[in-house]
Amino acid sequence: MTMPHSVEETQALLAAGGYIADRALATTVHLALRMGRPLFLEGEPGTGKTEIAKVLAKMLPRHLVRLQCYDGLDLSAAAYEWNHARQLMAIRLAEAAGETDRDALERGIYDRRFLQARPLLQALEGEPSVLLIDELDRADEPFEAFLLEILGDFQISIPELGTVRAETPPVVIITSNRTREVHDAVRRRCLYHWVDYPDAVRERAILRVRAPGLPEKLSAQIVAFVQKVREGDYFKLPGVAETIDWSQALSALDAKELEPGAVDETLGVLLKYQDDIAKLRGAEAARLLSEVAAP
Repeated sequence: MTMPHSVEETQALLAAGGYIADRALATTVHLALRMGRPLFLEGEPGTGKTEIAKVLAKMLPRHLVRLQCYDGLDLSAAAYEWNHARQLMAIRLAEAAGETDRDALERGIYDRRFLQARPLLQALEGEPSVLLIDELDRADEPFEAFLLEILGDFQISIPELGTVRAETPPVVIITSNRTREVHDAVRRRCLYHWVDYPDAVRERAILRVRAPGLPEKLSAQIVAFVQKVREGDYFKLPGVAETIDWSQALSALDAKELEPGAVDETLGVLLKYQDDIAKLRGAEAARLLSEVAAP
């Protein structure tokens, strides 16, 4: 499939993949695709940042290459690593065959066949791809320096081998939950969008796609209740992912409308911290339900 030619086509492409994007987000995604620029998506956990990369990979279609960031991530895990065991074996075999030229041996072991590709290199070398660099804020700040060459030129310089450039530049999606600030050097190479919680209208549209068969009355009550919860003071507010999970859980319990008992029994699907659950369970949940049910 060719890249979409308009914002409307991009919005329709995302919708066809099950992602309901507002106009502002669809515009930024469209510009990233048309301009060939990395897209930096920031927002609270569960607002659908990662899902955008998955849907683009499915609908374009392209191979999805995912780099999940974590504390201590380094170049060997993210980009490439030399297979030292195979290199040592090659040296021993060459010596056994009578090879004595050390320079030739060294050149021989720094061959592409001894290089193990990790996600960043895989995205450049392989078939056309969507490269998802997920939760960059979880990685150490120095790791960001490794990304600058890829984000700017879609290439990796390997000292022993040379520069590897992408024949078809990957679509790059970077996500961050903003547990720390990502450096300006990364931001400048990307288009940026803050992915916020959806309003009630869009969240109901999301449930129609992601939780089909859910009664309209229950869907409206779930969305209204979650929107009320997001107005409260909780350690971790529920994201869209939690709204979808909660809808599916209530549907599995054959619920037709929100009731205090069902809410209290399933809060562990909507909230992920005991203090938040204890705060909402009981009287507070009943109060929010009364507001949701009020005309």
